[in-house]
Amino acid sequence: MELRQLRYFVAVAEERHFGRAAVRLHMAQPPLSQAIRRLEEELGVELLHRTTRRVELSDAGTAYLSRARAILAGVDDAGHLARRVAAGAVGHLTIGCVGSATYSLLPALARRLAVDLPGVDFSFRGEMLVPDEVRALLTGEIDIALLRPPVADTSLAVTTLRRDRLVVAVPSDSPLAQRAQIRVSDLQDAGLIVHSAGRRSVMYDVVVRLFRDAGVEPRIRHEVGETSTLITLVAAGLGVAVVPEPVTALALEGVVYRRLVRPAKTVELALAHQAQRNEPHLVRTVELIRGLM
Repeated sequence: MELRQLRYFVAVAEERHFGRAAVRLHMAQPPLSQAIRRLEEELGVELLHRTTRRVELSDAGTAYLSRARAILAGVDDAGHLARRVAAGAVGHLTIGCVGSATYSLLPALARRLAVDLPGVDFSFRGEMLVPDEVRALLTGEIDIALLRPPVADTSLAVTTLRRDRLVVAVPSDSPLAQRAQIRVSDLQDAGLIVHSAGRRSVMYDVVVRLFRDAGVEPRIRHEVGETSTLITLVAAGLGVAVVPEPVTALALEGVVYRRLVRPAKTVELALAHQAQRNEPHLVRTVELIRGLM
């Protein structure tokens, strides 16, 4: 049995006339009649009651019509799905984000993905440290990471999206809050709140290097795993923090942000994924994220 036989039968059953069905199918009537007869012979049942003027369905034909329509609809749906998958419009992806991207980029990104790729099921993991993101990429726990380089693993494709300036988060009642901009040397007596060194945070290394390059030994008071916790401790008056500018999207009462100068410094935000992966929905998502920057 071939799909065309089902299509022929459905056309005749719906038109109740071989001539009209032949016109609908863009074919001559005799081959259509022969195809339906062969179908009945193959099934061993009479599907149609034929008269000189009209064609009526037998009980077997009525039952067969319902299933034939379902089969043809399933075939059409399968083709539609295959085309959507090939176009990158269907699938599932998990995106991991460092803390600063969680607050500044993720809300707009999630909205844009929902509009542009509604057939892709996205899930998100925020507040990830870079080493955790790299491990999750390698194990397949996440598919795409928004992170802060450097990334040493050469099996990952890493693309810089933008460079973010560093700013200082200070308690709003601190004398430092009265300044429009802050130098590293202004922080030599301030207690620092930093991301965890034990978890090999990229921002920990950035901040420590920033201070030492300016000839100031950092006085680290607290180490935390999440950016939200870091800013919360600043709001509590427990110290200051040097963070990428997008963290200013995390507005908490008791915290103000001031530009860092002398030296001014930027840090990269990059997109990473396994280099060998080229599924259409992943490729389209990567292209969309790059276009947002």
